[in-house]
Amino acid sequence: MIKLISHLTFTCFAIGLTASAARSFAEGTAALYKKHPNVESRWVSFENPSGEKGQGGKENRGAKGHAFDSLQAGETKVLLDVAGCGIIHRMWFTLREREPEMLRSLRLEMVWDGADTPAVSVPFGDFCCAILGRPTAFENALFANPEGRSFNCYIPMPFRTGAKISMTNDSHRPVLKLFYDVNYTLTDSHPEDVLYFHAYWRRERWTSLEKDFEVLPRVCGEGRFLGANIGVIIHPDNMGWWGEGEVKMYMDGDMEYPTIVGTGTEDYIGTGWGQGVYQQQYQGSLIADARNGQYGFYRYHIPDPVYFHEDLRVTIQQMGGSAKKNVLELLEKGVPVKPVSVDYGTTFVKLLETSLEADLDDHESPADAWTNMYRQDDWSAVAFFYLDSPENGLPEIAPVESRIEGLLKPSRRSK
Repeated sequence: MIKLISHLTFTCFAIGLTASAARSFAEGTAALYKKHPNVESRWVSFENPSGEKGQGGKENRGAKGHAFDSLQAGETKVLLDVAGCGIIHRMWFTLREREPEMLRSLRLEMVWDGADTPAVSVPFGDFCCAILGRPTAFENALFANPEGRSFNCYIPMPFRTGAKISMTNDSHRPVLKLFYDVNYTLTDSHPEDVLYFHAYWRRERWTSLEKDFEVLPRVCGEGRFLGANIGVIIHPDNMGWWGEGEVKMYMDGDMEYPTIVGTGTEDYIGTGWGQGVYQQQYQGSLIADARNGQYGFYRYHIPDPVYFHEDLRVTIQQMGGSAKKNVLELLEKGVPVKPVSVDYGTTFVKLLETSLEADLDDHESPADAWTNMYRQDDWSAVAFFYLDSPENGLPEIAPVESRIEGLLKPSRRSK
């Protein structure tokens, strides 16, 4: 065993992995052939909706009798309802109706251990990294869409006494062909330190000036923040750079000031000096549509864990920037902005700590000096986290009308 792991570690070095990543990969690969006598593998789909042993593919004499189903307007369909202890390992979906409004109208919900409220209640598209309802081909550590036509999720989701997954069509038209499968294992029990998966979506159209957008409102308990899929629609009166806001994480009693704070929006997702389209395992920007003023990006705290033991709240500042002369023009037009700092040469002026807070024009800086400013845009986010309870106490998802407002309306695409 030691020789095998050493060999696999060397192989990982050869393809460019770090020592810790190589060791982890090698140990994980070595576990592929170990026995698991107390674990049973199951798949649920329309071909075996109960997941029961020996009950799959019974329709049409076993010849692909129920590969898909429809989801009528207003209908809720239970995709998984299993009793016992286990872990969901993978979910896959595809459907013909993949327009932004439909992907925002489909509501995915998950309930663990018979809880009264769902741990997950989110727009299907944004959850699966089709941010702002715009699917694209990509792969990262948690999600994948190989050719822009399917939705894969690889987040492990443990449950102790039962799991229920449903999809509701909150739109006014049917989904004619919905395909899916949920892959899970059943076992005897989980250790006490196993947490429950949660996901929460919220949107502000438009955000409030000088008020940070809450990616994750305050949740109480012990857990781990896994990251977020985030979408931005730029305000039409202020189409310049929007991404100066810093991510803040208030944890374990933090009130006025956070423990964790970033340096800027594109910095949070690993890039810098602007934001184009790219994808990586833990960070990426799948939408950078300057013409339509839409951006969609993600960051997952897998190699850099964020643990909390009492409570957690995650926000991002509503801040952008432009040349001083452009900011003055916005102010003159009455666009809701507020300058906060001026950066030119080797000089950085904190306007909110000077007497010039109310009048940028009084500051003796060049017209092209970079000026950071509070601004208002349309922000939405799915926050992913684990918690020591199957319920999170967060508000219900917003109604469909407010979920779909202002989305793009591209032509329909075939499967």
